[in-house]
Amino acid sequence: MRSAPFADETTLRRAYRAADVLLFPSLYEGFGFPVLEAFASGLPVVTSGAGGLKEVGGDAIVVVEGRDPAAYVQALESLSDDAMQREELVERGRARARTFTWQRTAEQTAEVYRRLL
Repeated sequence: MRSAPFADETTLRRAYRAADVLLFPSLYEGFGFPVLEAFASGLPVVTSGAGGLKEVGGDAIVVVEGRDPAAYVQALESLSDDAMQREELVERGRARARTFTWQRTAEQTAEVYRRLL
């Protein structure tokens, strides 16, 4: 396991390509860009249900509730042992990532502004 406090885009892409899974045990999360980046990179995701992570991840994530490290280990081991589940999560994740586009974001933001005016 390796950690970097800051990584440029190239380093980040390399890290996603080298990984087998994204473990994202965030205790607080606003949106969840790392989850979408992992999806787009073809990684399964094990994460907490903090903030918007459940909404962003939908049915393409493994959610571990609480702060118990053993629960995260169990989720990772289970995923490691089940190639079909990993592949299913990767497929769902890629499909989910395709729904989060900047074009769609702009359209939905403009719609909110139209309703407010």
